[in-house]
Amino acid sequence: MLTRNLFLVFALFSSFLLPAQGLLDLLEEEAASEGPEAEYVSTAFFSTRVINGQSVENPYPGDLIFIISHHFGSLNQGSYELFGIDNATIRMGFEYGVNDRLALSLGRSTWEKNFDGFFKYKLLRQQTGLREVPVTVSWFSGVYIKSERWAQPDRGYDFHHRMSYVHQVLVARKFSPGFSLQLTPAWVHKNLVPGADDPNDLFVLGAGGRMQLTPWVSFNAEYFYRFNPPQSFNTWNSFSIGFDFDTGGHVFQLHFTNSQPMFERAFLTETRGNWIDGDIYFGFNITRVFGLRKP
Repeated sequence: MLTRNLFLVFALFSSFLLPAQGLLDLLEEEAASEGPEAEYVSTAFFSTRVINGQSVENPYPGDLIFIISHHFGSLNQGSYELFGIDNATIRMGFEYGVNDRLALSLGRSTWEKNFDGFFKYKLLRQQTGLREVPVTVSWFSGVYIKSERWAQPDRGYDFHHRMSYVHQVLVARKFSPGFSLQLTPAWVHKNLVPGADDPNDLFVLGAGGRMQLTPWVSFNAEYFYRFNPPQSFNTWNSFSIGFDFDTGGHVFQLHFTNSQPMFERAFLTETRGNWIDGDIYFGFNITRVFGLRKP
């Protein structure tokens, strides 16, 4: 029943965003309308992340973004661990804007000593003017390599067992200068899973939004529902809330989440924290932009 209702919500939201038009029609219209008359809608979000999840935003062409993501331990660890301050998980990454549609990224996380790389490509850009396009649509594909030592190395693991993949379609609309919404259907594939009953392919639907409070501050929230979660260990749907602060050259994001890892494969399908039990992680993202070339 819940799955059917979620699909119904997705269908209704999509029909509202894309009234009487297919994606291919919109792509053709956008290609035909490119030029001085096209007025593209920008900054649906302050950052390339909503919170943990990707947003439709890319670095500007020629810009290199250095992003540090930091999650402390859970708040319910108590005063001895200073409510999680003594424990931390970190991801550092670079994102580069190749052009006004394509972005490339490389990153490294302390969680599972994971390396990741991805590309994000804008298929469609929300615009007004000569022709109206109601949404921005981006395609995201990432690869993830777990580099920590095997707990049982004598089992004969191969390198490909360390790898997993994530593909997402990011569909966002900026309804007004102060309000944006995004839907994110995702497909996660793992070459190796811990249990015989765990699926190698997992499907997720995410939703996120931004409400601008001042010209430089916004409130963000996101939620990811898993349709077929792992069976061999307890996991929860990822839910996060936080604030973005745009200071010009930096975007500073403060948030609370039940996901300790910060790369897609892990927080989409392996979130261990439960908000009800107090498994809440305080964290932040710091984004610094470097202009490497003129667009």
